[in-house]
This record gives sequence, C-alpha cells and structure tokens, in this order.
Amino acid sequence: MAKLDVKPTRMELLKLKTQLKSAVRGHKLLKDKQDGLMQQFMEIIREAKTIRRDIEEKLGKAFKSFLFGSAKTMPKMLESALTFNSAKLSLDVKTKNVMSVHIPFFKQHLEGDVLSYGFNQTSCELDASLKAFQEVLPDLIKLAQIEKQAERLAEETEKTRRRVNALEHNRIPSLKETIKFISMKLEEGERSAIVGVMMIKSKVEK
Repeated sequence: MAKLDVKPTRMELLKLKTQLKSAVRGHKLLKDKQDGLMQQFMEIIREAKTIRRDIEEKLGKAFKSFLFGSAKTMPKMLESALTFNSAKLSLDVKTKNVMSVHIPFFKQHLEGDVLSYGFNQTSCELDASLKAFQEVLPDLIKLAQIEKQAERLAEETEKTRRRVNALEHNRIPSLKETIKFISMKLEEGERSAIVGVMMIKSKVEK
C-alpha cells in the first residue's frame, strides 16, 4: 500500500497516529453498523418471503374464482360490477430512522365495499373473487412496505460496506505504512545525529 505524501517530521507522526486511532475506531463502528443492517435486512427478507407465499396462494384462489365467475356473468354486468363500486383506498406514508436509514411505513385507509352492485345478475364466484381481492389488498400493501424497507436497507448496507472496505484496505494500511516510514526516517536521523556527536567528541578528545 502506497504511503501518504507527508513530511517525515515528528509532528506529522503524531498527527498520523491520531488519524490511525480514529480510522480504526471508525472502522469498528462501521463494521458493527454493517452487521446490524445485514441482520435487519435478513429479517425483513424472511418476513417478505412468508407474506409473498401467502399472497400468491390467496391470489391464485381469487383469480381462479374470478375466471369461473366472469364466464358465468354477462359482459355488460361484469363491466358494471368492476367499474362502479364504493371502495376507496388512501395511503399515508411515514418514515422511521433505523441506523441512519429512513424506513417507510404505510398506513392504509379503506372505505366502502367493492361489492356495491346488485347481485341478481352476477355469479357467486365473481362476488367471492372480488371480495377476496379486496381482502388481500392490505397484504399487498404490507409486502410493498417491506420490500421498500429491504431496498433502503440494501442501499445503506452497500454504502457502509464500501466505506468499511475503503478504511480496511486503503486508509488504515496507508496510515500504517506512512507511520512506519516516518518512524524509520526519524530513527535514522537520530542515529546519524548520535554518530555525528560521537565523531565530534572523538575529534575534540584527540
């Protein structure tokens, strides 16, 4: 690792040693943060996997029921049932700071009912499928929230990893190499000074 471009003085040596202590301490803090972020990320991924599996099962049943129901319903009635309903959804988004990461949280407000049409000319399978779609909606929003959280955590984890690597493989080795170089230079200077004094002393004695 290349040493830093600094003058080999005792003052610089003290400054570099202070910087090295700070870099080592910063590296440990960032490494701990990286481990914490990764733990949070893995927990969220496991939760997302469970929710996604449940959603896929519910949607599979709902789509199957919808296909049967729509086949038994007249096209105009099907269009009317899908177009005119009193269901309304609004979403509030708030963020929470977790290890310097702004994690989003979604709060949903669902009003009305998707089954706001007359049931005389629609099949029970269609009614059941639309109700199932409405019931699975909160799970879809929860999954979107979790996946967005995972995305934010992944981005911060990658940033932290790059900073850890920069300290571990660049900054800290450069500081150590420079400190070693300056120490050797100063020791060499001290030895030269001692030899010079001894030579002068020897000449004086003669």
